[in-house]
Amino acid sequence: MRGVIPTALLAFITYILFTGSATPYDLATGAIIAIAVGLLMGKFLVKNDAKALNPVRWLWAVIYFLWYMLVAETKAHLDVMARILSGKYEPGIVRAPINVKTDYAKTLVANSITNTPGTVVVDMDEKYLYVNWIDTSTEDPEEARSEISADFEKFTKRIFE
Repeated sequence: MRGVIPTALLAFITYILFTGSATPYDLATGAIIAIAVGLLMGKFLVKNDAKALNPVRWLWAVIYFLWYMLVAETKAHLDVMARILSGKYEPGIVRAPINVKTDYAKTLVANSITNTPGTVVVDMDEKYLYVNWIDTSTEDPEEARSEISADFEKFTKRIFE
């Protein structure tokens, strides 16, 4: 039954957040759906129950998403607006090393980069992300990593590794 509880818990929380309601009917429906999702998908999504249920990891996930939405997104939006208004941008594709190990961490870093205005991950392999960047201020892979993905990696390591 590996992975059932963490998957069901995440599915239940997601269901309640998306419905925006905590009536008995919604709680019961959410619990039934969450248990079904946990039973069907848990073994595919979770390799280690203890790791997945660790409250410190969940806390870091909340901190990450708050930081991402309040800080990273805001800075990126302001930067893109300034570049659009000034006309100063040099788009290009850069190769940036990725310094996280798990597939979940790599996916979160790539999604965070893509969802941030001004950057899109166009390809990825085991060691590198290939990012279409609105301001190719450097082509050095380590400098590009520092400017594009280092902050995201810092948080994802605490969540997934």
